Amino acid sequence: MTQPLMKGQKRLRLVMTLFLGCFVAIGVKLSTLAIYAPEPSAPARGEEVARIPRPAIVDRNGEVLATDIRIPALYADPRKIIDVDEAAELLTATLPELNSGEIRRKLNQKRAFVWLKRELTEKQRDLVHNLGIPGLYFRQEIKRIYPKGKLAAHVLGYTDVDSRGLAGIEKYLDGQGALFKASLAEPNAEKASPAQLSIDVRVQHALTDELNSAMALYKAVAAAGIVMDVHTGEVVAAVSLPDYSPNDPRDAQKPEYLNRFTGGAFELGSVVKAVTFAMALDAGTANLDTTYDVRFPISVGRSKIDDFHPERRTLTLPEVFTYSSNIGTVKMALDVGQKGHEAFLRKIGFYDKLRTEMPEAAGPILPQRFTRVSSMTVSFGHGISIEPMQFVAVAGGLINGGMMIEPTFLKRSAEDAAVFARPIISPETSEKMRYLFRLNATNGTGAKADVPGYRVGGKTGTAEKVVNGSYSGDARLNSYLAAFPMENPRYITLVLLDEPKPTPDSHGYATAGWNVVPTSGRLIARIAPILGIQPELTLAEQEKLAKEDAKEAERLALEEEKRAAAALQEASAVQGN
Repeated sequence: MTQPLMKGQKRLRLVMTLFLGCFVAIGVKLSTLAIYAPEPSAPARGEEVARIPRPAIVDRNGEVLATDIRIPALYADPRKIIDVDEAAELLTATLPELNSGEIRRKLNQKRAFVWLKRELTEKQRDLVHNLGIPGLYFRQEIKRIYPKGKLAAHVLGYTDVDSRGLAGIEKYLDGQGALFKASLAEPNAEKASPAQLSIDVRVQHALTDELNSAMALYKAVAAAGIVMDVHTGEVVAAVSLPDYSPNDPRDAQKPEYLNRFTGGAFELGSVVKAVTFAMALDAGTANLDTTYDVRFPISVGRSKIDDFHPERRTLTLPEVFTYSSNIGTVKMALDVGQKGHEAFLRKIGFYDKLRTEMPEAAGPILPQRFTRVSSMTVSFGHGISIEPMQFVAVAGGLINGGMMIEPTFLKRSAEDAAVFARPIISPETSEKMRYLFRLNATNGTGAKADVPGYRVGGKTGTAEKVVNGSYSGDARLNSYLAAFPMENPRYITLVLLDEPKPTPDSHGYATAGWNVVPTSGRLIARIAPILGIQPELTLAEQEKLAKEDAKEAERLALEEEKRAAAALQEASAVQGN
């Protein structure tokens, strides 16, 4: 064979090899594209949102409350579907939750992109992939998950399938563009710094657990609770029950799942008297020695304002507080005057909607015209509806030295909090309010919340609910505002129970002292050590506990004697037989 011919054959084999390699590469590429096609240039609504990483949400100690995971989603290019009926049949056999008619309708469209199913499992993706249907594709989407389940549901909120925040902190993150962008440490790398909340999951769990137990024990229809640092305004826990799971928020829009701590305004009853006392003391129209004649009800038109448990005598101001006298509180407000009362309510913000990171915010509801009668009823908590978080913020200012601090659900320091602080009463008035709060727990309706070693103070509230346009004596919203330790308060709590019922131990009563007060006591005993507050027993508390221990030891000894006597009698009976 001649040399030129050999060279030509070599060139031919080389060319054939190159062509064969190209065909193999093209075949592999086409096969890959048939299974995993690139995403269309304009897929579904919300694709850009899905590409932007949401920052994880963590509690004040770094516990993860919300984060993203990547999951497959199934879509189709109907133009590339060869046999619609076959594709629909195979898909519905593989994914039974799909509707055959709906799939056929989608696949018959003349579009480049239609969603078939979001949030596939890895197993479902593999099963669909193995069907080998041209025109079906997958893309990786971001799914928001909440590792703690229902815990802090109303605080966190939830997102939709396109990763858009719809409630709570999740909605806040979307609404605060600057904050959202600042949280993206490396946007191109899709990494985000977490949003750190003021919530402590340990306290949040304790509050949720105690409220659930209280709802069951007192057969209440709903409950809510707040724990806040009075020096920083940080909300350490906030609960509204019943709650939902952010992982499956289908119930979130139902009325019974309302966010009660910021999303609702309620008549809170006698806890509002604390505001009236602070107003009168700060205005100088009253002091701790002032007395009030509460022997007779006060006539207001056809109605009368009377006390729940009338004393029918002259009371000192501290006694008006501990007995929660409506008559005495009304007289206190009348001494300040209608204009002075309205001015004080404006000063503490009761005419404005409280702004926090929670999108769900219910503004206060006050009489359209603040008349003398309005002043009288509002003084003891009737005719005024307040968002619980707003009331806690004001109450914190009454006992922390007189500075009202805007509440926050984000972690912040006392120095940063000082920027938001504004005086509402004098330090001297605040000291007097601490004394009154403590007196309520030692001598008044808050006695069942007095946890040894923590010097709890507070104020009860039992508000009749409006049913069919009038106040009902059978439907109540009970509340207890508490703080500890009272000589230098660090934390304030508010517990609400909606329509609690009497128990066998309550002698037919369902007022606050019988339900929200003991619930608050159990809560404080549980969370105080978590929050780093060490118990310091006074001499009186030590003596009281010693007597209780001795009484309990005596009871146990008596029971042991009875058991021993019963056992001896049984042994004697056996021997006799």
